[in-house]
Amino acid sequence: MSPSARTSWKLPAALAAALLASMLLGWLVGGQVTAWVAVVAIAEVVLLLTRIGHQTRTMMTAPASTSPLQHDRFMTRSRRLASNLRDLRNAASQLPDAVVLIDQQQHIRWFNHAAENLLGLRRPQDRGVLLLERMAGSELSEWLRDGAHEPLNDAVAPGRADSQLNVSLLPFGDHEQLLLARDISHLNRLEQVRRDFVANVSHELRTPLTVIHGYLELIDPEDVPELASVLGEMRSQSKRMGQIVEDLLTLSRLETQHDVADERVPMAALLATVRKEAEALSQGRHQITLESNTDADLLGSPKDLHSALSNLVSNAVRYTPAGGSITIRWQRTPEGAVYSVSDTGFGIPANHLARLTERFYRISSSRSRDSGGTGLGLSIVKHVLNLHQAQLQIESTPGAGSTFSCHFGPARLLAPGGSDEG
Repeated sequence: MSPSARTSWKLPAALAAALLASMLLGWLVGGQVTAWVAVVAIAEVVLLLTRIGHQTRTMMTAPASTSPLQHDRFMTRSRRLASNLRDLRNAASQLPDAVVLIDQQQHIRWFNHAAENLLGLRRPQDRGVLLLERMAGSELSEWLRDGAHEPLNDAVAPGRADSQLNVSLLPFGDHEQLLLARDISHLNRLEQVRRDFVANVSHELRTPLTVIHGYLELIDPEDVPELASVLGEMRSQSKRMGQIVEDLLTLSRLETQHDVADERVPMAALLATVRKEAEALSQGRHQITLESNTDADLLGSPKDLHSALSNLVSNAVRYTPAGGSITIRWQRTPEGAVYSVSDTGFGIPANHLARLTERFYRISSSRSRDSGGTGLGLSIVKHVLNLHQAQLQIESTPGAGSTFSCHFGPARLLAPGGSDEG
């Protein structure tokens, strides 16, 4: 058997293993095929379709051997190869994600059945057509025209108006590209159910917690000295539960918002307020410093920005041992402006940094509870910054402290007196 023939048999076997691994892993995690495995399998499908098709055409057009036995073997291998080609094509066609192979000029070369359903493509008339023209009038058209450098999330499916897509454009081969589109409608529906559940439960808990806390405040520990410590703990825990409910309601509201009502946020006054709150929470246990090299104000929601910026300061106070220092900075940069909070606290190991903004994520559960944190503060910060087109950056060294920085673009900056700095 020739080297090319041996390669042609090895590649389908490797692909079959990859597809089997994809389906098994998808089944184990609840029917969702892991993204990177699916991409590898899809790429291998298309690559093999091209290679095997080329090899089949070469073999079928080769002159017959002078030996009848060799000729029969050659034809048997050709028929098996053609059968494998059909199987691979069928497997690629049945993938749940839309797959479109386009050339260097973005002409459509091949697509599977899911692309017909989700993207509205039709065969054979759409083969050879420019993908940009075929997607005209949809969100995908604008995305492709802008270069499709980043994945497109929550795009309305051109083929199904009731579905949302996550779309990526990946380089493939020397001059081709793969467009992958995944239907995330069911995930969005589940996320909406989760948000509604959290919001409804939080609303239902607010009233009984208020009543419980109110009655606890009416009881004078001096009247029942034997229960003084118990009453103090009950008051502390009911207050903490009330704060968790309020933070959950805030998160639910932020998650359903797509923009904010822009107002001028006077940063000098906000910074002074944040510092006073930090000093009140610290009660003299820390050295708190405010530094500013700009008098620029921000454009956004005063309430939400105050919540986000004060959250960072209160976290610094809670997680910095007594005697440590906390520095609040508001600085102008070439890219806009940065609000940052630096502390000399415990620091955060690098493997935790990427997950800090997840709700209820804790590095140390006991330390978080003792400090009075709810585990939702950084989630609130992230959502507030997203609504203001800002970014959160976290730098930390275990044992040396942390710096949390909020980067605001020039479009959000206002000069004193009402003019736009950006």
